Amino acid sequence: MPRSAPRHDRDAGGPADVLSAKAALREEVWSAMRAAKVARFPGAAGRIPNFTGAEAAAELLRSLPPWKGATTLKANPDSAQLPVRQRALEDGKTVYMAVPRLAKPEPFFALDPDHLAEPPRKAASISGATRSARRVTLDELTPVDLVVMGSVAVGEDGARLGKGGGFADLEFALAYAAGLIAPGTVTVTTVHEIQVRPAGAIPLTSHDVPVDFVVTPERVIDCRERSGGSPGIGSPGIGSPGIGSSAIGSFGIGSPGASSPGASSPGASSPGNGRLGIWTSPGIEWAELTDEKIAAIPLLSALRAARSSR
Repeated sequence: MPRSAPRHDRDAGGPADVLSAKAALREEVWSAMRAAKVARFPGAAGRIPNFTGAEAAAELLRSLPPWKGATTLKANPDSAQLPVRQRALEDGKTVYMAVPRLAKPEPFFALDPDHLAEPPRKAASISGATRSARRVTLDELTPVDLVVMGSVAVGEDGARLGKGGGFADLEFALAYAAGLIAPGTVTVTTVHEIQVRPAGAIPLTSHDVPVDFVVTPERVIDCRERSGGSPGIGSPGIGSPGIGSSAIGSFGIGSPGASSPGASSPGASSPGNGRLGIWTSPGIEWAELTDEKIAAIPLLSALRAARSSR
């Protein structure tokens, strides 16, 4: 009998019962993909699963107006979305890819379709990006038109379920605070049909970022019609290391000695204790971010590197 996949949500925000329900749903999806033999190597469990039909889903995404109108996109580095990144380069779009655990001052790959060392299919992989992409700092990034996110499961209402660490949600919020993402920026995910759940089936916490479009090999689901608008801005979540998009506009990066979220905005100087966390309001609570989470989120790594160099 296959072993249960490792849990990634030990420092994620949210009530224990919601985290438990999410973990159970992940196991359900991973098991269903394994049983249906639609999970590609190296398997589904414990990851954003690569799936049979990923290329067809990418082609369907390619037909959407938001895709056609985008010139720059930010994409996750997972294998399931490699066909999306490939097609973006083929269509002349710039691709920013943040590589997990690349804790360096230049933690982003900028793939310029006009300056690739190899064909888009190879350049769009993590190994290919190391050869074709330019390493860039946070200050060198430009606003993006489209955000591509990987999912373990996703609802027809746009509710998205990742691996559980809250990395994608936190990075989305930080990118918004840095001006890379605007309220109207479109968010999409590509998944296998087995990964799609009915509206309301995926529980959400305050920091979860939903998506505008869900694209499978068979169909496109416009979640804006179900959720009542574009995701990304809501009421702040309080006191969670996994705080994400719902705190946009009301949180900052800083240390516990700062006086307010405004005083501890991204790039602000630290009082000197070297600790990095997130302020939320109302209530002005502070949650320290673990070294593991900082290392796993290139945007945080860049901020910490900038602070330590001062």
